[in-house]
Amino acid sequence: MTLFHFFNCAILTFGPHAVYYSATPLSEYDTLGTSIKAALVYLGTALVKLVCLATFLKVSENDSFDPYQELLKALIGFIDVAGLYFALTQLTHRNISQNHKFQAVGLGWAFADSVLHRLAPLWVGARGLEFTWDFILQGLEANANLVLSISLAALGSLMWLRKNKPKTLIPIIYACAGIVATMPSITSYLRRGLGWHFPKVVGFELFTSLVMAFISWQLFSACQRPSS
Repeated sequence: MTLFHFFNCAILTFGPHAVYYSATPLSEYDTLGTSIKAALVYLGTALVKLVCLATFLKVSENDSFDPYQELLKALIGFIDVAGLYFALTQLTHRNISQNHKFQAVGLGWAFADSVLHRLAPLWVGARGLEFTWDFILQGLEANANLVLSISLAALGSLMWLRKNKPKTLIPIIYACAGIVATMPSITSYLRRGLGWHFPKVVGFELFTSLVMAFISWQLFSACQRPSS
């Protein structure tokens, strides 16, 4: 029963990444190399963030919400944006379109995040004797993170690679990218500042990811239309 629960949670956590790759044109254009490169960039970015967090943040004695500490975390979190910029603009990619490039980068980014933050807790916790919903919720959270990562990659693609975008959409693109980039701080405030329980936070993340995916899709479609 414990291994069955572990495999169920693992499939829920990592399965959507494989499904997304195989069910979209990414598999047809063989963009796996791009996703792997993006995952490696994520690991390097995570290491830089870890050093910065250990250097500039103090260890809190309680789990209360500290606005100053959370502001520092949000600023350090923008290192992810720099890493995503590097993955989208500086890495050498195969001859694939911009549409497929940001999806491959976002997919590799989200998969590396899930492996780094969820694989070890899943292996240790989901194999326990007592059933818990926490790891199922973590799997759902990983799905929300997948959608948010691809959305942020799409917005980054519009910011840094799309030159002829409508000027009226530029503030909206940057505002949406800022919201997605600060989602960890937003969810931290919901948990620590407002006292939301984990299921409610995951529900918020799922809802927000769908909203941001829809907005990103609309912005990407609008920027692809020929200007009149």
